[in-house]
Amino acid sequence: MFGAIRPRVLPLAWALVAMPALAADTGKVPITTTSDEARKLYLQGRDLTEKLRATDGRKFFEQALAKDSNFALAYLGLANTSGTAKEFFDAASKGAALAGKVSAGERDMLLANQAGGSGDVAAQERHLTALVKAFPNDERAQTLLGTYYFGRQNYAKAIEHYTKATQIDPSFTQPYNQLGYSHRFVGNIPEAERAFKKYIEVLPGDPNPYDSYAELLMKTGRFDESIQNYEKALKIDGHFVASLIGIANDQTFQGKTDAARATLQRLDAVARNSGEKRTARLWTASAYVHDQAWDEAIAEVQKMSALAVAENDHAAVSGDQVIVGDILRAAGRLDEASKAYAASATAMDRADVPAEVKAATRRNVIFEEGRLALARKDVAAAKAKSAEYAKQVAVKANPFEQFQVHQLAGLVALAENNGALAVAELKKANGVDPQVTYELALATKAAGDAAGAKALALRAADFNALNFNYGYVRAKAKELAAS
Repeated sequence: MFGAIRPRVLPLAWALVAMPALAADTGKVPITTTSDEARKLYLQGRDLTEKLRATDGRKFFEQALAKDSNFALAYLGLANTSGTAKEFFDAASKGAALAGKVSAGERDMLLANQAGGSGDVAAQERHLTALVKAFPNDERAQTLLGTYYFGRQNYAKAIEHYTKATQIDPSFTQPYNQLGYSHRFVGNIPEAERAFKKYIEVLPGDPNPYDSYAELLMKTGRFDESIQNYEKALKIDGHFVASLIGIANDQTFQGKTDAARATLQRLDAVARNSGEKRTARLWTASAYVHDQAWDEAIAEVQKMSALAVAENDHAAVSGDQVIVGDILRAAGRLDEASKAYAASATAMDRADVPAEVKAATRRNVIFEEGRLALARKDVAAAKAKSAEYAKQVAVKANPFEQFQVHQLAGLVALAENNGALAVAELKKANGVDPQVTYELALATKAAGDAAGAKALALRAADFNALNFNYGYVRAKAKELAAS
């Protein structure tokens, strides 16, 4: 599973300066707080969070803030254990507001987190690079930069920094997990298996190592073994949400979607917060998408939205509307899909999030309208939307949006029967999205490479991983591979 300070008097000001200075002598990023109790609580929360037990860790960050309401890193912990978009942005903004009152290392962590949430990847990279430069012997700093590169799909750089983290502290478990996923994404299954088995070796009494290894087994089609390892994780912690999600997906890929939905009812029964309940509904919707039961899938997403509405979480509602739009597009109900995409922007405009997040949501509507135009076979309109989207994305150069620029351009080229251009564009799109892999297979076939198209179609058909888009293309990819 992958996964603020206002000193006014001399004693407090002295504490905020002296405590980080002592921490800096260890070569690690300081932890600025006025309370030893808060520090201990924070470290407990950090340990649990690093083991992917976010809900368990969150309560310790909340307790730490009760002891020191200006504990900046505790706000960072809250952001990284948030169950909803609203919780993330609330905590991230409070932490960033305190960045000027803590050490330089903590400031880089807080501002990198805020930049990532706002989609400012250049600032995120700048802060994390500065962090590692200042603290090259901090295993957590190395892991943070590795995770940045992981998100950019630069797996070679991710592996480099995760490996450095394990060399600094071989007992630090988190990078073994990320190393496993990095190797998996580049197709190096033996190295991925070694990393996950090492993870189990250094952390045998924790659920996540078994969960991560189970996900690798899922990816290789060893579904029964995967379920066995997920159950090992649940035997250790019956509330380990990721393992119930994993079992449900194994069952879905085995064609047992009714069993998958029953497993997700188990998740809903043990859910401890609205975030976990929303997760149960999301993957239940996914199982219905695999069945092409569109109305049932939409009903599950609407249940997700009801939970978000109850908490005034407009950002989550916005994301839900995008999912509804995608399901409606797959169902061929294009006018309804257009309304759902427009509603996503309206909801985000009501959310208490950075302006750039709102702008990105509005840009995404342009992308989605381009895909709808293609579904209507209006290539001219799609081409215009593609150009408009590319122009707006160029200003911020967000990697995920750039993936979508190439995806839409590739689909337009495919609609114009320009297979070579479609292949060139789609190769620059999101390489770990099964939907893009399927679209690349179509483009490769249009370019005259039947063998290459079949290989790509098989890869999309046997994606076997946790990705909502898989349900849209699995059956079609199998059909293409067999043609």
